[in-house]
Amino acid sequence: MKIIIAGASGMIGSTVVPFLASQGHDVVRLVRREPGAGEARWDPDAGNIDAASLEGTDAVINLASMPWPMRWTSAAKQQIRANRIATNSLLADTLAQCKQIARVFICASGMGIYPSSGDQVITEDSPLGSDFLARLQIDGEAAAMKASQTGIRVVNLRIPAVLGGDSLRRSVGRMGNGQQWSSWVSRDELASIISFTLGTETLVGPVNPVSPNPVRNAEFTATVSRVLGRKPGLAMPAFLLRLMLGEMGEALILASRRMEPRKLLDAGYSFRFPELEAALRHELEMES
Repeated sequence: MKIIIAGASGMIGSTVVPFLASQGHDVVRLVRREPGAGEARWDPDAGNIDAASLEGTDAVINLASMPWPMRWTSAAKQQIRANRIATNSLLADTLAQCKQIARVFICASGMGIYPSSGDQVITEDSPLGSDFLARLQIDGEAAAMKASQTGIRVVNLRIPAVLGGDSLRRSVGRMGNGQQWSSWVSRDELASIISFTLGTETLVGPVNPVSPNPVRNAEFTATVSRVLGRKPGLAMPAFLLRLMLGEMGEALILASRRMEPRKLLDAGYSFRFPELEAALRHELEMES
C-alpha cells in the first residue's frame, strides 16, 4: 500500500513509520519543511498541502499533534483546538477532492472524548463527555469524518496513555488516591493496531486502541517502579495536582477511564503486549 503519514516524527509516528515500511508498504511522510526523498510538504496552519501526493494513495494516517502546554489557558485552548481541526480538515477535504480516492483515513483521537466514569467499563458505544477535552476530540473526529462522504473508510483511534519515549524512565508516584483506572497501550502495540486497522475493512468510526487490561493508577505506578528497579516517586495529592495543572490535571490524570478494546477484539485482533509489566519491559528494551 502507498501510505501517507502526518506526524511521522512524533513519539508514535517514529515507531509506526518503520513498522509499516518493514511490512513492505510505501510510506510517504508529510513534513512542514522542504521535502526530501519519501516526503511531501504541508502546512496545516496555512491550509496548504501538496495535494498531488495524496492522489492515488491507498491510506492516510494522521498522527500529528502540537505539544500541549502544562496549563490550559484560554489562549492555549484556542491554539490546541485550531491545530486539531486544521490538520483533520485539511486532510479530509483534500482526500475528498482526489480523483482516485484513498481506501482508508485513520486519525488519532483521544481517550479524553469519554468522561471520567469510575469503575464503569468504557466501549466505543459509551456516552461522550462535554468538557473542553471531550469537545476537542468530538469536533476533531467530525472533521475527519468529512472524508467518508466520498466513500473513504474513516477510523478515529481514541488513543490512551502510550508507553514509550523518555517518560518510561521517570519514577512516578501515586496520583490522587490512586484508585482511578489508567487505560494504556504500548507504542509497539499501537503500531501493530494501526497496521491491523489498515487491512480490516469492518473497522469504521471510533476504535479504542487500548490494552484489554487497564489498571488502577496505584498499580500502574507500582509496576513502573518495579520494572525500573526504583522506589516509587512521591505521591501527589489531588488538590496539589489541581493547583499545579488546573483543568488538565483533572481531565488527564485524576479522571478514571476503564476502556475496553471491544471493536478490535470483535474484529479478531490478538494483542502482542496485553499485560502492563511485559509491555513496559519490552518498551524499555527497545529504548536501550
